[in-house]
Amino acid sequence: MNATVTPAAPTLTAADRCDRCGAQAFVRVVLVSGELLFCGHHAKAYQEKLRDKAVDWVDETAALQA
Repeated sequence: MNATVTPAAPTLTAADRCDRCGAQAFVRVVLVSGELLFCGHHAKAYQEKLRDKAVDWVDETAALQA
């Protein structure tokens, strides 16, 4: 099941950090084996490879433009 979830209330906080670079995470990718957190830049970079494997994809990058 591939789903894109845009929650009404943020699920990620300023304490959540990108697993790749340590910047604030705005995307949570849930896989069968666990979860990954990414900044907007790295979420875009890995989206093509991970989208089909994701159980859930929580994208809160809209908060960057608020």
